[in-house]
Amino acid sequence: MNNKESRFSASKRQGSAARDGNNDKVVLPGEQEIERLVQKLASRLLKCGWTMATAESCTGGWIAKCCTDLAGSSAWFDRGFVTYSDQAKHDLLSVKLSTLKKEGAVSKATVMQMAEGACHRAGVNASLAVTGIAGPDGGSADKPVGTVWFAWSLEGRQASSEVMHFAGDRDAVRRQTVVHALSGLQDLLSE
Repeated sequence: MNNKESRFSASKRQGSAARDGNNDKVVLPGEQEIERLVQKLASRLLKCGWTMATAESCTGGWIAKCCTDLAGSSAWFDRGFVTYSDQAKHDLLSVKLSTLKKEGAVSKATVMQMAEGACHRAGVNASLAVTGIAGPDGGSADKPVGTVWFAWSLEGRQASSEVMHFAGDRDAVRRQTVVHALSGLQDLLSE
């Protein structure tokens, strides 16, 4: 999974959205599915004796909220950084201003620095980071609405990243982002 680029609407990972066979409607994961995913992630982190942090832009803290919805999450969840602006990414996560200027906020270089910055600043064993364009505005030909970059940083391993292109409205893009980010970390902890 190291540094992949994927162009599909997130149907491969557990909990990702899928298309309804009868029409082009995006079928989204529900709250119970997200809760089960967080429970599995918590179990893996506890088994390792690890803690984690999140670095979120387009999800605005939704991933951290899902983690802390689980009672006892303080045993494995340390903190969440909500870094919506470029300045916040720089100030809180040490994302280089030159990276933001050259590559943009929605890029591989930015999300990798976000994940690494979250681990470093929080002093945790694992982090996940997301930055994307949830819409309805803000997209371009190179980075259309639904483009989301992910990165995961784990102690003792090289950070990995992935780009996804999700379908649906703003809520759908953000919900798929939450699930994909959590699933990605869970998958890496299982390796």
